[in-house]
Amino acid sequence: MRLAVVGAGAIGGFLAAALAKAGVPVAVVARGAHLEAIQRHGISVESDLGSFTTPVEASDDLATLGAFDALLLTFKAHQWPGFLPMLQPFAGTATTIATLQNGVPFWYVRQPPLRSVDPEGAIGRLFADDRVVGGVVHVSGEVVAPGFIRQSGGLRYVLGNPSRAGYAAAQPLVDVLREAGLAAELDANIRGTVWLKLVNNAGLNSISVLRRATIKPMLADGEARAQVRRLMTEALSVGQAMKVVSEVDVDARIEYAARLQDVKTSTLQDYERGRRLELEPILGAIIELAERYRVSVPNLLETYAALRQAEAAQSSR
Repeated sequence: MRLAVVGAGAIGGFLAAALAKAGVPVAVVARGAHLEAIQRHGISVESDLGSFTTPVEASDDLATLGAFDALLLTFKAHQWPGFLPMLQPFAGTATTIATLQNGVPFWYVRQPPLRSVDPEGAIGRLFADDRVVGGVVHVSGEVVAPGFIRQSGGLRYVLGNPSRAGYAAAQPLVDVLREAGLAAELDANIRGTVWLKLVNNAGLNSISVLRRATIKPMLADGEARAQVRRLMTEALSVGQAMKVVSEVDVDARIEYAARLQDVKTSTLQDYERGRRLELEPILGAIIELAERYRVSVPNLLETYAALRQAEAAQSSR
């Protein structure tokens, strides 16, 4: 099974390195100095699998890398427009498309498509559910320097088919990730699992940027924790209205996050680097669905506006 990891940032770069180290045929799509470092020296990681460096085939153009059995999409979901031209040739082929991204994926709501995620349904028309695998990544990481990734937070990858039509597309990916020493598992209800991860992201990622804080000190602050809780509760209520999740103990989820190794959320990493934030797939999509299902989400709306303002101020510097 030959794989391509499209987006070799912290999550994708570590995943590609783990696969390459295990002898799995894999290539990566990367850009800039990060790509140059990978092409010259391979990918170096400090991780829960140990510290190692491994060569990985890399390019900024997927078409130059050949044919693949599956594409693991690890770029940020709001970057779809930039990647769509190179992914379009795989539409209608036997290649599996696996979304390993934060936020609401394009396949989650197809009719009508979400303007925050898939305007006019351009992505959904290309990739039907029978060739799509949904994924949830319970791994943290950071690109410390070009070609060098520091990973933490466990090795858990949850995969499943959006249509719940068996495991035909997901099972081979779970098997190959397990070969690489990763804790991959099948999920019969990937929609519910995606939403629960979204609940966490809506609270933790958002407030981490507004507070400029990593997880542990943020959740140790009573006011910040209360902000996180309000956002998570509203996000959960939207999922419940959609009937994709049921009752969940939000406080238990927050307490679990507080006990984990301290990490800097991906959204805070992007903010500090002056990059565009993944607001639409996370907050924008929840707000759009809240409108459809007539769920009140005042805290999400306020936070979305505050983060938009912070992003605009950052880009104007």
